[in-house]
Amino acid sequence: MLANIKSGVIQLKEKQFYAAMYLRLSKDDEDRGSFNKSESNSIGNQRELIKSFLREQPDIELYDIYVDDGFSGSNFVEVR
Repeated sequence: MLANIKSGVIQLKEKQFYAAMYLRLSKDDEDRGSFNKSESNSIGNQRELIKSFLREQPDIELYDIYVDDGFSGSNFVEVR
C-alpha cells in the first residue's frame, strides 16, 4: 500500500497488478471440431475459472487473453 500526503490529508493507494490470461487446450479435450464449437470445453472452463478468480482480486486487472486452442503438449508445432 502506498501513501500520498497532500495538504495534510493521507491518501492510501492500493498497488495494482496487471495479468494476462493464457488458455491452452488440454490433451484430453480435443473436442473443438465437434458440434461446430468455436472453442473447446477445456478453453471455456479455463476462461471461466480464471475470470471467477480475478473477480475476487480487486488489485489484479486483466490486461490481455492469449489462447492456444487446438494445440496441446502432444501436438506442439514449433514456430520459427
